[in-house]
Amino acid sequence: MKYYVVDAFTDQIFKGNPAGVCVVDEFPDTSFMQSIAYENNLSETAFVVPRDGYFDLKWFTPELEMDLCGHATLASAYVVHHYVNPGLMEMNFHTLSGILNVVKKEDLFELNFPARISEKIDSFPLIEEILGAAPIELYATRNQVGTRYYAVLAAEEKIEQFVPDFELIKKLPQSFGLVITAKGSSSDFVSRFFAPHAGVNEDPVTGSVHCTLIPYWSEKLGKNKLLARQLSKRGGVLYCENLADRVSIGGHAVLYLEGNLQI
Repeated sequence: MKYYVVDAFTDQIFKGNPAGVCVVDEFPDTSFMQSIAYENNLSETAFVVPRDGYFDLKWFTPELEMDLCGHATLASAYVVHHYVNPGLMEMNFHTLSGILNVVKKEDLFELNFPARISEKIDSFPLIEEILGAAPIELYATRNQVGTRYYAVLAAEEKIEQFVPDFELIKKLPQSFGLVITAKGSSSDFVSRFFAPHAGVNEDPVTGSVHCTLIPYWSEKLGKNKLLARQLSKRGGVLYCENLADRVSIGGHAVLYLEGNLQI
């Protein structure tokens, strides 16, 4: 099985979010794909099946299949553009979240994803315990994978300085993870994402949470085009645009590994 590892949402090796990309003629059994993702031990492993004019795409964390993933879609587009169909500038991926379009523009890949609007939560004592204080605002999105909680903090420094208690985060009910976000100083907004339920304590850069963050910050800041940074240890940069019921998420990518899985 042809296998690549691509660092996504970065133009530097060892930065951004590494995603595994497996190119296959047909999807293997789901449990087999899950085993590969567990063995790879990256936040996401993508499986790409080339079709006539489009690509089927699935994503797996080490623990479960995902319904949407930004950085592994970006990594898959990089692999398609450079290795599967060299020079292809526009790609359509058929996924659990519908058809996702990716366009290569110069050295940037632009992902067109569905917007995910959140619902406001008035108070949540456990999240206040996790954060050590009440957030400015608190929101949630819910789908078949679980609930993502979005806590808005006062400043970028609060995001940088936050020390997560992963066991406490695991106690969030029906949770897929916790996002913390704030207005940025060197960008429009910043964030971090913790998903210990999915086997990913802190995800380095998370495209899918920006499906919610982009509409939120677009309204708060009164602008549709936004620069976002995810402040994990590896860090990443996302070029964002609010498109009403869709969002555009742009990013760079660099190849780390090309090889074969002996299975």
